[in-house]
Amino acid sequence: MLASSSSPLGPWPALGYVGNPLDRAAQRRGEADALARRSDAQAYLLGGELVALKAGKGEVHGPLFSLPEAQDWGGSEPLFLGLEDGAPRFGLFFPVENRERMEAAGLIVTDLRSIAVGGLVEARHLGPIACAKALGAWHQRHRFCSNCGAPTRVVEAGWRRDCPSCGGQHFPRTDPVAIMLTYSGDKCLLGRQPRFAPNMWSCLAGFVEPGETFEEAVRRETFEEAGITTGKVAYHSAQPWPFPMSLMIGCLAEATSTDIVIDPLELEAARWFDRAEAAAMLTRTHPDGLFAPPPVAIAHHLIRAFVEGATA
Repeated sequence: MLASSSSPLGPWPALGYVGNPLDRAAQRRGEADALARRSDAQAYLLGGELVALKAGKGEVHGPLFSLPEAQDWGGSEPLFLGLEDGAPRFGLFFPVENRERMEAAGLIVTDLRSIAVGGLVEARHLGPIACAKALGAWHQRHRFCSNCGAPTRVVEAGWRRDCPSCGGQHFPRTDPVAIMLTYSGDKCLLGRQPRFAPNMWSCLAGFVEPGETFEEAVRRETFEEAGITTGKVAYHSAQPWPFPMSLMIGCLAEATSTDIVIDPLELEAARWFDRAEAAAMLTRTHPDGLFAPPPVAIAHHLIRAFVEGATA
């Protein structure tokens, strides 16, 4: 949902981690070893929350390494991410204790949030890096079979783990999260978690539970966190969120009550903001220094959609 160029907020900014340009080429995952030997194969190099970059000219850096370059830093076997214009792309993971040595060798090693917020790589790389980050996090957490507890092994170029003991097959999972901008008339509901930066306010959000639709999750989470009941719910947009492996389902929800009762275990504060205040928070011109999340986050886009007049 894009604003017109005449919007007082200006052109609509890009959402982070979306628009992965790779062909996932699932039918070729069994060929990953051969693809990794090709001269045009390249890899994104990650370690935990960190990403390694080759220093570029100016503020934009290079996130791709040849397979031998990436493997020089140790770590995991390559995980096949897909093809970019026919060229294989992989994710490799270095031990985080190598960071100082990598930086001493001239690499830039920083976290994925900073890369996206700061525009440290071309936007086309954010989707593949996010995919690699989420896939690597899944492997870290699923080294043992959830059925019998035996160690599992990587197959299908990283898109499955098999248990040699009980024969179980395990596939990467994405955690769905409902994130919602709830509104009442010309005001929207925003909250603060204790971990937020001072003065930042954002949309409410929560994991979708088993047997629940996105709409039901929106209504439940809004009531649980802020005591607000909601009626109409409309889907707005989605965002892969690789922290560690979520899919944010962005929605707009119409409130049917307005008295806020926060859950102190979830929020430290919640309140209603009118459109003018919300717009000032997006542009970071609020007189009290309050601000919304940056454009890389879907919360920014949901708040802007409301400011621009979108409703459920």
